[in-house]
This record gives sequence, C-alpha cells and structure tokens, in this order.
Amino acid sequence: MQWRKSTRSNSDGNCVEVATPSGVVMVRDSKDKTGPVLAFSADAWTAFTQGIKTDA
Repeated sequence: MQWRKSTRSNSDGNCVEVATPSGVVMVRDSKDKTGPVLAFSADAWTAFTQGIKTDA
C-alpha cells in the first residue's frame, strides 16, 4: 500500500496518513506505522471530509 500525508500536515509529526487500495480509504497515525488502521468506504470518507470542510 502506498501511504501519503496531507499537504496540510505540520512538521512536528502529528499527522495521519491515508492509502486508498481498491476504493477503500485506510487511515493511520504517521507516528505509529505498525499500529491500528481505520478503514472507511469511499462514501463515508467523502461525507467525513465534507463535514470537516463545512463544519457540519
């Protein structure tokens, strides 16, 4: 899987990384690469990110 950080991440290491294999959105803590991973459907991830953008 290819993980990527947000372009809005800061340099202190407090970031999340995202990977999108086969239409599933996987999210993990960038400081704990072997730790837990959350999985979301593409629709759920879109709803989540839109909610953040609109402060819903």
